[in-house]
Amino acid sequence: QVHPVESGGGLVQAGGSLRLSCAASRTFSNYAMAWFRQAPGKEREFVSAIVWSSGNTYYADFVNGRFTISGDNAKNTVDLQVSSLKTEDTAIYYCAVRTAARRTSYSLQSGYDYWGQGTQVTVSS
Repeated sequence: QVHPVESGGGLVQAGGSLRLSCAASRTFSNYAMAWFRQAPGKEREFVSAIVWSSGNTYYADFVNGRFTISGDNAKNTVDLQVSSLKTEDTAIYYCAVRTAARRTSYSLQSGYDYWGQGTQVTVSS
């Protein structure tokens, strides 16, 4: 396994919660991990990131306190607790791994080296 593997997606009603998980390979270094999402007909967008060395976390503005990223650096795993879900949160959620420090913003896809296949989150009204 080289690419990270996501799990935890599903169908949930508006206002509900899910916990997304991602497991990355231990065969490469892991500087930061992030979640992106892509809704139907839209570009992939940044959701959240965590930097292991500092513990700093980053969120997109639309998260507005509804999502929480956490993880275990030793295990190369990251979770995204998504709560107060809205129909507009419906998307495929992707996990990404950055293997080294670089100047690229954590919100840019180009700053990540490995990507998972994604897990579908569908929020019904």
